Amino acid sequence: MTTLDSSFVTNSSWKPDLFKGKVVFVTGGAGTICRVQVEAMVLLGADAAIIGRNVEKTEKAAKEIEALRPGAKVLGLGNVDVRDVHSLVKASKETVDKLGRIDYVIAGAAGNFLSDFNHLSANAFKSVISIDLLGSYNTVKATFEELRKNKGAILFVSATLHYYGVPFQLHVGAAKAGVDALSNALAVELGPLGIRSNCIAPGMIDGTEGFARLTPPGAEPLEKKVPLQRLGSTKDIAEATVYLFSPAADYVTGTIQVVDGGCWHIGGLMGSLYPSAVLTQGLDTPKL
Repeated sequence: MTTLDSSFVTNSSWKPDLFKGKVVFVTGGAGTICRVQVEAMVLLGADAAIIGRNVEKTEKAAKEIEALRPGAKVLGLGNVDVRDVHSLVKASKETVDKLGRIDYVIAGAAGNFLSDFNHLSANAFKSVISIDLLGSYNTVKATFEELRKNKGAILFVSATLHYYGVPFQLHVGAAKAGVDALSNALAVELGPLGIRSNCIAPGMIDGTEGFARLTPPGAEPLEKKVPLQRLGSTKDIAEATVYLFSPAADYVTGTIQVVDGGCWHIGGLMGSLYPSAVLTQGLDTPKL
């Protein structure tokens, strides 16, 4: 089921057909965060290719998103592993063959789970780095010729976990710090070619897989700890995505757009769980 509908256009700050004739290539496009990014782009005129590992889930999401706008074309390309650049090159070629071009790239495929350092194996750490960081690099590498030809734009899906120490998320924090550095370097290196590179860093976004899996327990409603006094919505991510790809951001590159209601300014949200939860886990037998 889609999150957005035609009201996103009719009630929007953005003009209809803003991205008409453009194509967006999205890894992790069937996930909750990246999917709403695709929905927004398609509703505003773009065609899309969403890339994922699960064939059924990816193809189903593509059909649902395609139905949002008459005449839209959305490819669902499953069985693609972002850790394998050749797999992404094949998906990129199929996108160009069927949709004609690639103008925008969203590198959003990610892996995450809760684990403290003591119980995080070297292989588990490597897996997250490979999906999040190497996968982001591979996504741009596989689409680079199209981005160069069309003077396109890249958007990496990052996080705020590395802005301060977050227990049980060191693997993701390390990966996303690398993603930020990758985007910054690409902004400088690819800028002379007409390619922009930015990050979007979601905070606590309600209704997402990550929020449901990673939210710490507590008696006080979590939104009361957010400076803006509400949880984020996937629509908030959609709006920021549209801005960063739109002509309004033509002079914006090498930035990290944090969408978290101001949370990163006040640090972690573990509350009374720290340091007791960390001590309990840290005293177990180490896992290699």
